[in-house]
Amino acid sequence: MDRRAFLTAATAGLLLPQPATAAASAAWGATPARGRTLAADPFTLGVASGDPSTDGFVLWTRLAVDPLSGDGRGGMPARDVDVDWQVAADERFTSIVRSGTAPARARDAHSVHVELKGLQPGRDYFYRFRSEGRLSPAGRTRTTPAGETPLTFAVAACAHYEHGYYTAYRRLAEQEPDLVVFLGDYMYEYGPSGYTALAGRVRTHTPGKCETLGDYRLRHAQYKSDHDLQAAHAVAPWLVAFDDHEVENNWAGPVSSTGAPGFARRRADAFRAYYENMPLRRASVQGAVLRVNRRVSWGTLARFHLLDTRQFRDDQACLDGVRAGCDDRLADERTLLGADQWRWLEGGLRGSDTRWNLLGQQIMMAQRDYKVGPGREVNLDSWDGYAAERTRLLGSLARTSNPVVLTGDAHMHHLAELKTDFDDPDAPVVARELVASSIASDGDGYRDRTWIAEALQENPHISYIDQRRGYLMARLTRDEISVDFRTLDYISRKGARARTAHRLTIPATTGAAAAGQAGAPRAG
Repeated sequence: MDRRAFLTAATAGLLLPQPATAAASAAWGATPARGRTLAADPFTLGVASGDPSTDGFVLWTRLAVDPLSGDGRGGMPARDVDVDWQVAADERFTSIVRSGTAPARARDAHSVHVELKGLQPGRDYFYRFRSEGRLSPAGRTRTTPAGETPLTFAVAACAHYEHGYYTAYRRLAEQEPDLVVFLGDYMYEYGPSGYTALAGRVRTHTPGKCETLGDYRLRHAQYKSDHDLQAAHAVAPWLVAFDDHEVENNWAGPVSSTGAPGFARRRADAFRAYYENMPLRRASVQGAVLRVNRRVSWGTLARFHLLDTRQFRDDQACLDGVRAGCDDRLADERTLLGADQWRWLEGGLRGSDTRWNLLGQQIMMAQRDYKVGPGREVNLDSWDGYAAERTRLLGSLARTSNPVVLTGDAHMHHLAELKTDFDDPDAPVVARELVASSIASDGDGYRDRTWIAEALQENPHISYIDQRRGYLMARLTRDEISVDFRTLDYISRKGARARTAHRLTIPATTGAAAAGQAGAPRAG
């Protein structure tokens, strides 16, 4: 089986868990576990990897023999379970480069996070797990390169389970990216039909709104049980960051959007379940804080600066929502990133020596006027609600080498020019913002050409909008970034094709974009 055949099998769902055979056991160099064997397959939630470095990455799995058991424990016994793991240089696992055993602890919902070091830079690796006589599916991951190696990466966000099937994840996996950047709303906290799409409910959430640790664990298990999502995780390492729905719609720092009591406890439970179900490093867990703002470099070619636009922000101005006439949103002291994260980002942008700098973040950065005609209405949950800090950030990007902003949340593809003054048509463009539509949220999607034309007219710095579901696929070299806006015609049933609805290429500039001339894109 060559690499492409391996990936085809993975995305087709053929590399399924199975009992350990004698041949497989020999490849592990040990006999299968005897006694206390789990009654059913514990690898129902798949495998994943993330946060690659030049010499390693994180490997993840979570044991669950009954993933939808109502207490969120996955039907697992109240004891720790040993899990063997292997990393190989080939897809047949004939060249094992690392192996070991990690405990899947009951207190951690039987999740496993293995942090690898000491591997070779810029190469593919394959991994799998074994526990009590059962083998997991195999996954492919990779280390980051040491030099200026080209990169193909996907950008995705917003995957409401009830709103549609995850065909977009399947199509993403079939394109075999080197890396997947996921920018929030991986799961949704609503109870069944708590947030409905136009076409109604295709699938049904687990009972009740997520409020306890057990609720969040169960909801994550439901999402992870989807084989299309498992295929996307198995094909490449992921960089993940949360937005609001991993906790509660439009939460802000310590503030619940609904004023619900006990929000600090609920947020802590949501953070714990998120870590248990994601390929994150242990260093991300810092007491009551789950640190997802971090930097990952792709050799000397690019640096990803992942932001957290929820945990450290001030509450939304003027009671949140899409509103006109909210002067409070313009206050200089309002912060979205918080003081510590701001200093971290500023230092990282100043000190970056890579050719490209990619900001992965959750909410629309470009100014976005929702009102047709005179006046202006903006979304106070987005950067429009924190306008002064946005201006300062765009000033920093103007001094940064080839910045590109990657965004989720909006449930529509957008391509926007970022300026320090959006109301001045002659203001220089300091960066481009690429907004990925949703994987599933809001259902099938549509193309309201009249609405799109009006939105583009009201916002001349935005040049493309598409209301269909999809993701971005980008190819990055020293000289340019080429981006495909991928869309699907439907997700209310399975099997839709993915098409490139729009393509553009952004050339690199020589040095920083501070000269005020971020590379002009070329549409495909």
